[in-house]
Amino acid sequence: MRPSARRNTGFARGSDPRAAFPPPAPWLRGGSRIAAIVLAGLLTVVRGAAAPAAVPGSVPTASVTITVHATDGRPVPGAVITVHSLAADARPSPPIKAVMDQIKRAFDPDLLIIPVGSSVAFPNSDTVSHQIYSFSPAKRFTLPLYRGNQFPPVHFDQAGIVTLGCNIHDEMVGYLIVTDAQYFGRTDASGSWTADIARGKYRVSVWHPRMNDDANELERELTVAAGDRVTHELRLAKPLRPAPLSPHPHSWDGY
Repeated sequence: MRPSARRNTGFARGSDPRAAFPPPAPWLRGGSRIAAIVLAGLLTVVRGAAAPAAVPGSVPTASVTITVHATDGRPVPGAVITVHSLAADARPSPPIKAVMDQIKRAFDPDLLIIPVGSSVAFPNSDTVSHQIYSFSPAKRFTLPLYRGNQFPPVHFDQAGIVTLGCNIHDEMVGYLIVTDAQYFGRTDASGSWTADIARGKYRVSVWHPRMNDDANELERELTVAAGDRVTHELRLAKPLRPAPLSPHPHSWDGY
């Protein structure tokens, strides 16, 4: 993801998007569902590792690292990781206020992960007008042709992938991943994502805009114990789709 002073570590501020990728991939026709890959690689739990001192009243956590590799073994940067608690009383992360700008005929950032109930502002800081829209079932909306900051933030109250496009500039493609997970993030340049996660049972999913793998064949659960250091290495079973043709690099094109 391109660095930006307007976004917050990837969770805030980051014609038809179907034309940017070859059809008939269903996730480009509105994101019918998140093509979640739940971890199916080698799970290694290093027990006995020194745990950080617990703050009184805090929930014990473990360090969890997930690494995603392509079929040829190269790391896959920019993959979306979501970790859902299987506890009956689990609640999603609280909503946030995020910003996805438009600069140099591109979304900035071009991929955001937001909790359910969040709102996203779509200012246009470009030198030309844009008409932003989504056909995705998780959120259908259109912002008529505009420049500047003319419209109120859009509210996202349903989990799923929201594929964004511009009716004026076919090369503009962006994604909002709206999630009810307790933990989420994206893999770095080495294909890894690390977080401190509370002990419990989870469903861990991976998604990438260019991914071909079938999520149903790879679903797994992850058990986290306090003080553990958990690493999970996943290699995709199918090659990634080709990167979209665009004059601007995307945050998921680092492979």
